[in-house]
Amino acid sequence: MELKSKYPSKPSEISDNAFRYDSFSNGKTVFNKKKNHLPAMGWNSWNAFGSGNTEALTKTMADCIVNLGLNKLGYKFVILDDGCYKSERIQEKLSNETVKFPGGFKSLSDYIHSKGLKFGMYNDIGTNLCAGAEVGTCGHEKIDAQSYINWGVDFLKIDNCYYLWDNATFSNPENARYVFAPAIKNIRLSGKNFNQLFSAVQDGKLSGCGGIISEDHVKNIGTFDGTNTGTTPVGPMSSELIFQVSVPQSDNYKITITYATGKENGIGQWLQLATENNSEIQYFYDDFLPPTETTGTFTESKEIEIFLKEGKNTIRIMNHRRQENTLLSYAAMLEGLNSANPDHDIYISLCEWGKTQPQNWGYKTGDSWRILNDITFQVGSDGNPGFGEWNNPGTQSIASQYNKAVVMDEFAGLTKGWNDPDMLMIGMNDLTLTMNKTHFAMWCMMNSPLMLGMDLRRLTKGDDYYNIISNKDLIDLNQDSLGIQAKRIWTSFKCNEADKEYITDNNRWDILAKPLSDGSVAIAAFNLSDSSSTQEFTLDISFIKEKLGNKVPAKFAGSSNFTAKDLWTKSENKVTTSIKLDSIEPCGNIVIKLSPEN
Repeated sequence: MELKSKYPSKPSEISDNAFRYDSFSNGKTVFNKKKNHLPAMGWNSWNAFGSGNTEALTKTMADCIVNLGLNKLGYKFVILDDGCYKSERIQEKLSNETVKFPGGFKSLSDYIHSKGLKFGMYNDIGTNLCAGAEVGTCGHEKIDAQSYINWGVDFLKIDNCYYLWDNATFSNPENARYVFAPAIKNIRLSGKNFNQLFSAVQDGKLSGCGGIISEDHVKNIGTFDGTNTGTTPVGPMSSELIFQVSVPQSDNYKITITYATGKENGIGQWLQLATENNSEIQYFYDDFLPPTETTGTFTESKEIEIFLKEGKNTIRIMNHRRQENTLLSYAAMLEGLNSANPDHDIYISLCEWGKTQPQNWGYKTGDSWRILNDITFQVGSDGNPGFGEWNNPGTQSIASQYNKAVVMDEFAGLTKGWNDPDMLMIGMNDLTLTMNKTHFAMWCMMNSPLMLGMDLRRLTKGDDYYNIISNKDLIDLNQDSLGIQAKRIWTSFKCNEADKEYITDNNRWDILAKPLSDGSVAIAAFNLSDSSSTQEFTLDISFIKEKLGNKVPAKFAGSSNFTAKDLWTKSENKVTTSIKLDSIEPCGNIVIKLSPEN
């Protein structure tokens, strides 16, 4: 798609270090981001209707939520996904698709609010929405934010298609030039009575993860793509080329870089250069280097002036713009909302599919962040429930989403936000009742947003699907005020650290523990395989306490007698030193709440 001149030619300068990579671990949010939102609960139009959702269907879904009593269980948000806007802006503003949404968004918002529910909408940080409409927020954040405030929006899901500064979905593949630094062969540092050449391969050191030494140069300096399965969310997500240099005096010096550019994964064109001395960091370059003829044609850059202090200094060659640019784009919408109404309380759902490792920075601007690409690509229409999968190795399965989210507990929390393994597929074709139950239990234990995706007209109070999504005991785990995501404390798969290792082999059992605000601990056992597990497992209370460490509730830590309640069967029994977990059916689960007795 040919981009129009109304879009900028390159990303914004970073004038505020709050948006730099080095600030990601400081715990500070930007633009007065609201905190302490519990995981969102509600209904989203996409899985049931795709782009075919309408005003009439949306009102019907809102009616169903109330008539089924789901609102009393916490399902409050009614969210319009892609397909609700006109294909282009009208006088720069967003407007409703008049055939499907003839009454307009404010009228629909008023209807939903009249039901005691909350109204949510969808957009994208790129130029277009994923379904193609050229109404993305890029360059229109302020005017769009005012529209959302005027319409009474309570929730914004913001996607990442057609993004200008990354090779995201439907974006130009050559946008990789923004994402990676050029290939680096060497740097020359010169100053008064000082001139030294440093080889990237022999004198440089690759920090982090992802960088590659290729013969006489270094490439893959950047942040790797987390969109698909197989990329661990734990540990360093990017690489830098580091040089340690000692200079005789504090002064201005000049650097020339021997480099080659490209527009492909691993070799880009955007370079960041910074120095570090005693934790003091200064940036001296953050822009394109002039393009070279090929990725194998090396040339010298112009001189870049830097300042070094006497003695040892660190020179950092890097490109963290994949994360920084995406943070800036999402923050622009938050800034617009604050400008339109500083007292707004809009839940912001970042939907960039884990591409830029949002677990590192998402807390700064969002309330939840998608961790992978979509959980299904086979959505429904006209009441057809679409198709779900249990163990597809791609992102489109329950197991794939769970396998990544389950080791991301340390990134989540009330003052941060929530890992989002996408919408619930409950009610879709090809998922058994057991799979649906385990799916729901997983999401509840992991504090994931509980966003229903089925056509709610298919539900009847007391039927199988209703009984799953209305299980108040499980919902209470998800909505617990302590806001701690469950930790995997044991797995049958051989590994060193059950709570940190990203495992994709589904022939296993997992056991998770979740501290709760009333002093209890919820224990869930999941059989991820599609065959029965006949083993019996004895779980010692002391083992739970040990693995939860300082997250163990004080009441639990000080008790030796417990009530164990099965949250599916509601049966209870007394335990002291251990609990037994019996055979679990294929793709099945057991969830027990262990409550201390004073």
